[in-house]
Amino acid sequence: MKKLLLFLSVVSQLAGCADTSEPHPCDPLATKETRALYAALFRTARCGILFGHQDDALYGHDWRFEPGRSDVRDCCGDYPAVFGWELGGMELGAERSIDDVPFDLIARRLIEAAGRGAVNTVSWHPSNPESGDSAWDCRTTTAVASILPGGCNHAQYRMWLDRLAMFFASLRSADGVAVPVLFRPFHECTSTGFWWGEAQCTPDEYRALWRFTVGYLRDAKGLHHLLWVYSPDLFRDAEHYMERYPGDGWVDVLGLDAYHRPGEWDFAAGCDRMLSVLQRLGEEHGKPTAFTETGLEGIGIDTWWTECLLPVIRGRSLSYVLVWRNAHDRPTHFFGPWRGHSSESDFRVFVTNDKTRIMLESDLRDIYRP
Repeated sequence: MKKLLLFLSVVSQLAGCADTSEPHPCDPLATKETRALYAALFRTARCGILFGHQDDALYGHDWRFEPGRSDVRDCCGDYPAVFGWELGGMELGAERSIDDVPFDLIARRLIEAAGRGAVNTVSWHPSNPESGDSAWDCRTTTAVASILPGGCNHAQYRMWLDRLAMFFASLRSADGVAVPVLFRPFHECTSTGFWWGEAQCTPDEYRALWRFTVGYLRDAKGLHHLLWVYSPDLFRDAEHYMERYPGDGWVDVLGLDAYHRPGEWDFAAGCDRMLSVLQRLGEEHGKPTAFTETGLEGIGIDTWWTECLLPVIRGRSLSYVLVWRNAHDRPTHFFGPWRGHSSESDFRVFVTNDKTRIMLESDLRDIYRP
């Protein structure tokens, strides 16, 4: 009987995947591959949840720059379905990211992942435009205003975007097709951890920054293979989540960044509340939703995957969930599984569980094909 019920559940999921209605990105000129990916984000949310890992193809807990290697693959024999990448430092003209990864290597690995059918999402931690210090320099409340049109650093910001535009434009397959990317700038705007946070700029300034960024890369630079992801940090309610929302015409995906920090907040209850709100907002605004950043640093709970993460995403119409990176040079700074860690076996149970389908790269089929 259990096998019959599981079979009927899979049939039901596949029927939902066959829905042929096509949603449209906020960019009316989005490439056909980008439109196909956008439709796939809705479709996969009816089938299961794509699993993602930041910097997975670049380095892991005890290795760096080994072609084809992946901590996720080492544990379960398959790559993640979603790869996260970081462009912090590119705005300054650097050749390597803030995580000391060459940008040309990021481009190669990103294109390779797309070639295998995986999804790519890009974050950006730009330097404070006033101080020149890191994205975490929050000592000012005028940095955002300074880069808006008319601001003293606006020309500098346009140059930053020109550099990003060159990178994005270079992301092309062997046959010259632009590789679609989920771009997630100015994330965690409901927190105060970055110079664009809620204590560092007004809601109007944040919305203006977002809209200028989208308009410049889309219209001035002609990039039509980007999907735009809005991903606040912890939020109180729907009003708080939407306080800085740029508008449906400027956003493609609604996300949430929420890390498990025992002793600071109740991860289970908080995620249940926030993901419920997120799902409702996605339905109201016609946007796919995603758990855009999460994880428990050091994974000090051996059953974290099945007893902490799985319960909060089970039954949710989420397109994907992404855990943060496994630093090769910081032994305790890791959020994903790696071979030999005490949570490795639990991760395998997580990705093969029969309650919520967790999708890896081999589960994806033709997501860029219209």
